[in-house]
Amino acid sequence: MSSRIVVVTGASSGIGRAAALAFAARGDHLVLAARDRAGLEAVAARTGADPLIVVTDVTRAEAVEALAAAALRRHGRIDVWVDTAAVMAYGKFEDLPAEVFDRVVTTDLLGSAHVARSALKVFRRQGRGTLIMGSSLLAHVTAPYMSAYVTAKWGLRGLLRTLRQETRDLPEVHICQVTPGSVDTSIYTSAANYAGFVGRPPPPVDSPERVAGAVLALADHPRTEVTVGAANKVIQLGFTALPPVYDALVTPLMRAFGLSRQATTPHNGNIFASRPRTDGGPVRWNRTQVATAALTTATAAALLGRAALRGLATARRRG
Repeated sequence: MSSRIVVVTGASSGIGRAAALAFAARGDHLVLAARDRAGLEAVAARTGADPLIVVTDVTRAEAVEALAAAALRRHGRIDVWVDTAAVMAYGKFEDLPAEVFDRVVTTDLLGSAHVARSALKVFRRQGRGTLIMGSSLLAHVTAPYMSAYVTAKWGLRGLLRTLRQETRDLPEVHICQVTPGSVDTSIYTSAANYAGFVGRPPPPVDSPERVAGAVLALADHPRTEVTVGAANKVIQLGFTALPPVYDALVTPLMRAFGLSRQATTPHNGNIFASRPRTDGGPVRWNRTQVATAALTTATAAALLGRAALRGLATARRRG
């Protein structure tokens, strides 16, 4: 496969960083964009190549247009555009300051719309290109304390469906989305927080590299959507098939697994400006740990059951 020109917005951390490194390992030429120049330079250094770095705030349409123009000046075309730029806020809707809610929606929905508009302008002129948007399980279900993020991701899913309808005249232009569940990135700890406790990804948690693998697969063989998450389909089934049960359980489960016991005072995190991010955070259980815990619990339950049956049989013999 010949080298591609790949633009990655949100490339300084998390899934965007992992995707950038995966494309670089394939020999593709990169244009890296995010608000954080230091983070972009760190990623660029790890690629072993000379990617173009363009500091970009996706909430500004003119900045995204300038990014596209810079990519075209360097390479003359854009083959793939991956957008993973996102921010998050925790807290009940009524507790979130209006400006915090609005900024999350502006970044995660309108920012993605700016990316789509700029990418499609290039793709239509070229007659080809692949746009890969970072979606979320929360584009298909809802969860308390995350109203702004849920609103943005549901809106993004609707936008992407519409864009597929509107580009049916361009068979070589592909609109794709990767839909992860919980991923071990810094978005949880860098989120604005009005919930009182630091957020964390509920188990099972996937690595950003696993999601990046799905992004590469979409770039190679475009599809409408690829889901990454061991529990995604089960959660979606509960949301659509058993809504009363889902709604009764989701809040206590979110408190138990989506919020840590690490207290925090209200703050705006990184949603208004780039700030240093720290990978990791409060306990994050990956697929292996969850499977091991489940197996251990099932084994213990089986042993206890057998012991109870033996005790009952002994009691009957003595009786």
